[in-house]
Amino acid sequence: MSVVIPVYNPGKYIDPCIDSLLQQTLPAEEFEVIFVNDGSTDDTPARLEKLSADHPHFRLRTIPNSGWPGKPRNVGVAEARGEYVQFLDQDDHLAPDALRRLYDMGMRNASDIVIGKVASNFRGVPHGVFRKDREKCTLETAPLYDSLTPHKMFRTEFLRENKIAYPEGKRRLEDQLYMMQAYFPAKNVSIVGSYTCYFYSKRDDGKNAGSTRIVPSGYYDNLREVLEVVEANTKPGTFRDLLLRRFYRVEMLSRLSEPAIMRYDPDFRDDMCDAIRPLALRFMHDGVHDGLGAITRLRSTLLREDDRQGLLELARRAADVKGAARLEDLSWQPDGRLGISLSARLAVGDGKAPFTLLRRDGRLYLHPDFTEGLLPEGELVDVTDEIRDFKFEVALRNRETAVEWPCPAEFTPVVEDLDDGTCEVVLHGTGRLPSEAIGHRGPLTKGFWDVWVPVRALGLVRKARLGADRAERVDAAVHPALLGAPARPVIPYFTHPHSNLTLDVSRRGKKLGGALTDRPVLRIPGRTDEIRLDAFATAATGAAGAELVLSSGSGSKHSVQVATKPMLGRTHLVLPARAAGVPAGSWQLGVRLDGAEGPELVIGDATVSADGRLRIDETVPLIDAESLRTMQKQRRRSVVRSGLRAVGGPLVRRLPPGGRKKIRRFVGSLLG
Repeated sequence: MSVVIPVYNPGKYIDPCIDSLLQQTLPAEEFEVIFVNDGSTDDTPARLEKLSADHPHFRLRTIPNSGWPGKPRNVGVAEARGEYVQFLDQDDHLAPDALRRLYDMGMRNASDIVIGKVASNFRGVPHGVFRKDREKCTLETAPLYDSLTPHKMFRTEFLRENKIAYPEGKRRLEDQLYMMQAYFPAKNVSIVGSYTCYFYSKRDDGKNAGSTRIVPSGYYDNLREVLEVVEANTKPGTFRDLLLRRFYRVEMLSRLSEPAIMRYDPDFRDDMCDAIRPLALRFMHDGVHDGLGAITRLRSTLLREDDRQGLLELARRAADVKGAARLEDLSWQPDGRLGISLSARLAVGDGKAPFTLLRRDGRLYLHPDFTEGLLPEGELVDVTDEIRDFKFEVALRNRETAVEWPCPAEFTPVVEDLDDGTCEVVLHGTGRLPSEAIGHRGPLTKGFWDVWVPVRALGLVRKARLGADRAERVDAAVHPALLGAPARPVIPYFTHPHSNLTLDVSRRGKKLGGALTDRPVLRIPGRTDEIRLDAFATAATGAAGAELVLSSGSGSKHSVQVATKPMLGRTHLVLPARAAGVPAGSWQLGVRLDGAEGPELVIGDATVSADGRLRIDETVPLIDAESLRTMQKQRRRSVVRSGLRAVGGPLVRRLPPGGRKKIRRFVGSLLG
């Protein structure tokens, strides 16, 4: 395959791009990198020449400055030798396994286009496109229209046969034009949704591509070309309306909504309206308009009527609408996911007052206070049929890499009455936060993973952090956990000072020993003592190493390596029968769960006998009798199973299938 990268005076910002290409798991002999130097005047050409000399699969092609990435990309495609072309920008980078996964997906499905999951720390990402892996889809079966950046993998012959090329020279929306021209003829598009392939990185000098202010007349002339491609490739009807509605919402109405329109000076606001309104009247007929959410539909009405002050006032009012989420309950589930119960809604102002609707004659409307002065006197906006479209989502987002993963969630919208014929819609539901591998997605990487709740309603999307508003019972339920094999800590906590829920995965900042301070430590008597820590674990959690620390009043210390194991949903420390090398006497017992530099969790007093036997003092609380009986029963079963497996296994394997089945049933009945 071929990776095509337009290059113009990138300076240090090309370093992550180059490093990511050198670290690809796809063997070097299976891909080439084509840097197309668009007349750079810095030291980049010399650097890339040396890079090409050191790495035969890197090539440098230099052209006179064209001023825009379109021509360099066309040149790269023309020179590509690979079956597929992947576009990459000079200030972005790829994940190590990106090319291999994209290429394998493409070859497996004979895909015309392969889209890899993206992450960004500064620009919007269409997370809905990447909810799952899709082996085969088209523009009609998946929301591909939400992903219109070109940083994808294309079958080289597909581009050439369909004469798909970039318009050259400085212009806007060339990516959207290119992608719509590609999506329509594509017979098969594949999506890698289970692995983050591509990272957009914000430059600290503010010079990312597309960061300059638009010129409305030119921008919307270019958008007209994209809309004409949509019309040329569709028939009037629902599908065409769906595509046009996307451009209406994202490229037109969003530029006249909060917060953008509130920042424009009056002349620029007029220029925007002058450029957008003719396109709205030409392309966005009632079928497009009527499918918008209520507040967006109101914005469309104001644009149609050329009410520019109304657009500004609506933006001011809508800017005060927030998302609100309340954490009702939280608990670890047997499968290792953190289960949450929550409610979510639209709210108004920093005080999160209800966003009220008006109930009249069995119908629901936007409250007249919200629409006052924007509509003719007495006219209301009916939202009754939109209640079913109210929804919330739950997502985990890495605070440092901006990688975001959707989490399973279910909810029910409930219309709750307030005073004087008003009401609000509250979404009640549950979610599950998975930190370990699910499906084809690997476990969460080390880091801080914040919990976000986007609320979607009435044409608005409002994101809320979860946790600051929570039920009293939640704090006591926030247990750290050891999950996976090998075991690693996953520590839920509430941030300071905002008190939002975050998962610290693999000790990014929190320590397991610290998280267990002030949580119960219980003694489990037996042939060798065990300690039950208040750290959740599943039956599949692997062992983790720990260091038992014995301290005397005189200041001497001894340490013994021990292991953890899961038992009945908690983490147990298995203590040695004898503490080798530890003098007889009384000791204070502690444990380090985070390595030699980690905090020491105090367990209590212990004694070491003359023969080295270690016993925990009875002042350490004993586990409750019912849990102790359950554990003893499980241990007996485990011993019996091991014995039967060792002694009877070879005999049972010699029996015919029917006999093996009867023996297993009999043993199962014995073990309960």
